[in-house]
Amino acid sequence: MYKYFKDSELQCSHCGNTHMDEEFMQKIEALRESLGFPFIVSSAYRCKEHPLEATKKTTGAHVQGRGMDIRASGERALRLVTAATAAGFTGVGLKQKGNGRFVHLDDLDSPSRPTIWSY
Repeated sequence: MYKYFKDSELQCSHCGNTHMDEEFMQKIEALRESLGFPFIVSSAYRCKEHPLEATKKTTGAHVQGRGMDIRASGERALRLVTAATAAGFTGVGLKQKGNGRFVHLDDLDSPSRPTIWSY
């Protein structure tokens, strides 16, 4: 279905469903193509009952199939953030300390975007 991603990488770890937004996936695939290095997905689609989503007041980009966490650190994380913001991704979250370093990307639209945050 996708050139760079398997359905198993995109499915919810809680329920096993995969409901990624096609426009978002086209943007992610184009970004992956332009950067030329693998995107190791730590989280993509999440159902509303997923433990990380169930505690939120409002569901996030992952529930809408418009968010992805990509394992990256150092120079690759910097290249990923730079290219993603240039490509129009509006939400960038960074976890670059300790184990499990990643970059969150989404393309949600709201008056408070674009935005960047750290975990």
